[in-house]
Amino acid sequence: MSDGVLRLQGLRKSYNVGLPTEVEVLHGIDLKVGRHDFAALSGPSGSGKSTLLNVIGLLDSPTQGELFLLDRPTRAMGDDERTALRGSSIGFVFQFHHLIQAFTALENVLMPLMVTRGKPDAEATERARALLTAVGLESFAGKKPNELSGGQQQRVAIARALITRPALLLADEPTGNLDTHTAAETFALFRRFNEEFGCAVLVVTHDPRLSDSCDRTINLVDGVIVSDRVK
Repeated sequence: MSDGVLRLQGLRKSYNVGLPTEVEVLHGIDLKVGRHDFAALSGPSGSGKSTLLNVIGLLDSPTQGELFLLDRPTRAMGDDERTALRGSSIGFVFQFHHLIQAFTALENVLMPLMVTRGKPDAEATERARALLTAVGLESFAGKKPNELSGGQQQRVAIARALITRPALLLADEPTGNLDTHTAAETFALFRRFNEEFGCAVLVVTHDPRLSDSCDRTINLVDGVIVSDRVK
């Protein structure tokens, strides 16, 4: 398998295309992310980070250019094919956990598989339990989100993001609502899964402390990558 996970080629994104209010937010982005990369996408508010994240996560389509995920061109994909590829290849961790309150921690971790496969089998359940153990929550499998702290909920969200064994983990301001100690623990989990599973990690952040802790920092300003620094 190629080491390449993500490749953006001349990627542009505009809104209100064809209207007098048309505006281009991303201006010809070229970017490669490998399987072992542990990278930060940084930049000031309004730089286009969220737009770029949505395009990379296959939640939105570029206006021009191409996005290759695992060497597959995605721009011309239909919604069903795009959804299937996103579900199998990309894990998401957000600042807000988006856990389902009526479900237990174990059920929340299983949710991505339940969406695609229906009722989880024994192998899937065992994988979910193993991930909860890996994030230190094996004894909390039966707890509902309102019975967990913010940091514990974030760890459930990380386990959920990894249940499909994705090639790429996207984390959008993942420590923004956490105290310093819990944020450090969360970051250490990302590092561990990057090293153990070969899961490329791209952390979107405006926190220089977080970006400085990554192996690579991609700086986006006004929709253009102005620097791409590897330590």
